[in-house]
Formats: sequence, structure tokens, C-alpha cells
Amino acid sequence: MAALYIIAGVMHFIKPKMYLRIMPRYLPQPKLLVSLSGIAEILLGIGICIPLCKTLAIYGIIAMLVVFLLVHFYMLSSEKAGAGIPKWILILRIPLQFVLMYWAWSYL
Repeated sequence: MAALYIIAGVMHFIKPKMYLRIMPRYLPQPKLLVSLSGIAEILLGIGICIPLCKTLAIYGIIAMLVVFLLVHFYMLSSEKAGAGIPKWILILRIPLQFVLMYWAWSYL
């Protein structure tokens, strides 16, 4: 799980345009939010590897995944934000968020 979040976080800095495209337009300072979410993913991924930080990191991951639901719903509402991904995949990503939340919860 740690590798998943660390790699995802690093990708925010390697491919920022991809993340900017899916950032909801109603949120301010999209570049800053992409960077902060990348940093959060990296730190939370590292945090679950440190016993002292593990519980807090897991709760942080769950909270982050809840916030990321905004992006998933935005991608469904906008053709451009959907990035050419088939609608059925975008729809399946929403319950996947809850699977990821459960996966994190199972580490408690």
C-alpha cells in the first residue's frame, strides 16, 4: 500500500498536467492543490511504514480518499476532465475509492 501512494504522489510532480486536467474548476489554486495532494500521498505512504505514524497515516489516507471523491465526480461531469476515459471506468472508480478506504482501514 505504501508503494501505491508514494508512486501516485511522485506522479503529481512527473505528470502535473494530467492532474491539473482533472482538478475541479471550482477549487482555487489548482497547481498548489496538485502539489499538496502529491506531497500528502508521499508523506502518508511513508507514514504507514513507520510504526509510530501508522495509525495517523491510515486515517489520513482515508480522509484523502474521501476528498478525492470530488475529483472522481468532477471527471464524470466534464468531458474534458474525463480525459477520454470511458464513462463506465469513471463510474467504477467511485466504488473503488471505498475499496481503497477499506483496504487502508484493514491495516489498523
